[in-house]
Amino acid sequence: SGRSGDGGSTLRPLYMDVQATTPLDPRVLDSMLPYLTAYYGNPHSRTHAYGWESEAAMEKARRQVADLIGADSREIIFTSGATESNNMAIKGVARFYKSRKKHIITTQTEHKCVLDSCRSLETEGFRVTYLPVKKNGLIDLKELEAAFQPDTSLVSVMTVNNEIGVKQPIHDIGQICRAHKVFFHTDAAQAIGKIPMDVNDMKIDLMSISGHKIYGPKGVGAIYVRRRPRVRLEPLQSGGGQERGLRSGTVPTPLAVGLGAACEVAQQEMEYDHKRISQLAERLVTKIMSEVPDVVMNGDREHRYPGCINLSFAYVEGESLLMALKDVALSSGSACTSASLEPSYVLRAIGTDEDLAHSSIRFGIGRFTTEEEVDYTVQKCIQHVKRLREMSPLWEMVQDGIDLKSIKWTQH
Repeated sequence: SGRSGDGGSTLRPLYMDVQATTPLDPRVLDSMLPYLTAYYGNPHSRTHAYGWESEAAMEKARRQVADLIGADSREIIFTSGATESNNMAIKGVARFYKSRKKHIITTQTEHKCVLDSCRSLETEGFRVTYLPVKKNGLIDLKELEAAFQPDTSLVSVMTVNNEIGVKQPIHDIGQICRAHKVFFHTDAAQAIGKIPMDVNDMKIDLMSISGHKIYGPKGVGAIYVRRRPRVRLEPLQSGGGQERGLRSGTVPTPLAVGLGAACEVAQQEMEYDHKRISQLAERLVTKIMSEVPDVVMNGDREHRYPGCINLSFAYVEGESLLMALKDVALSSGSACTSASLEPSYVLRAIGTDEDLAHSSIRFGIGRFTTEEEVDYTVQKCIQHVKRLREMSPLWEMVQDGIDLKSIKWTQH
């Protein structure tokens, strides 16, 4: 792999953290360049060619995003990313319908920006049900059914989880919400462009999209807002009334163009990418598990997006494993919470033991990951897990047949 560990080397680690962000696809960069240089008009300027050419590019991008999810381009609103889209969807719907409806349903394993939006609504007098998930990371549809109240306005459930890769039964959730006449929002940042999504087929009313999770630029995203049955939102951002009054501010043409191109490329490559990524993921998991005992895969084995693999290595501290694997860029959870020493709330929600939660590593496999990179990661991972376990007194006790749960640890 040509990665020298001499310290003075300028080689960067190989990248296995595509859930955090993805590299820009060269085809996306090509589409953006003209709008960063020659075509710099404001897409909302109606009186000259500079504005018209930018507007045309923006509207083309809107169609490309809509096509990927089976929507009408008028239902796509450009935002700064999925965090803004999630905030708009949750706060926007809740506040618009607040005179009659004061209840929201979500899950305990949502992205932090969804949970935080819900928390902030609780301070405004809304009630929120945070559904638990089963051991496999999926919600129980019966519990969802039971959670509806006469004044529920919104259900928000993410499609693919960013930490453990599990895929919720979106189709079924959409049907249940439609039957209850309650709006359904999904944070699809980790799903679109990777698995087929159709807003009509899945009965999704609002969907959050991010550019930098699908090989597009950072700082841009979109929210899908259904026209029929019509979803109304109270805007978070006031101003010139751009984006149908839902999101004022000049749409950044180069970024919007990049998001559109990323969606189009994803649509063309989806089947090929999925097949390839599945094979690489299978290779990674099989090789590690065949060489190392006591490895647990977090989240359902079947209902998942294969490119997000979360493994717990018993009797090894995840942070020390990450440090040892310094020539591979990996993480122990989401980028948003990676600085805290708390174990991941997603792993806690699926009932992972505290010590196992601390020993988990997330492997991200994407469009540009190679077989060599997977094999290098596997080899290093096996090597360091074995080394760290040999240093661990706990591992030694387990080898001697001692049940760690039976030990009374004294505080000195």
